[in-house]
Amino acid sequence: MSVKEFFKNAFNDMKEDAKAQHEVDKANFAAAKAESKAQFEEAKAMGKPETRKAMMQAQRDKQIEEANKRREAAEERIRNAQK
Repeated sequence: MSVKEFFKNAFNDMKEDAKAQHEVDKANFAAAKAESKAQFEEAKAMGKPETRKAMMQAQRDKQIEEANKRREAAEERIRNAQK
């Protein structure tokens, strides 16, 4: 392989790598843009009282469900310990 071919191959490899990295960068930018828009829309929705109340109720429901699961697990442990 001559020096000319070596550099030609090296520059072609760099060109392909740059194209591939550009595709990755475009995908990452699109994802960041979508995440930013979602965050903005969520913040805008939080300004509405009904949306905020619904979200808070959903969080409370989830916490109650988790507490009930923990209580059931503890009661099961108590039953097993009493046997």
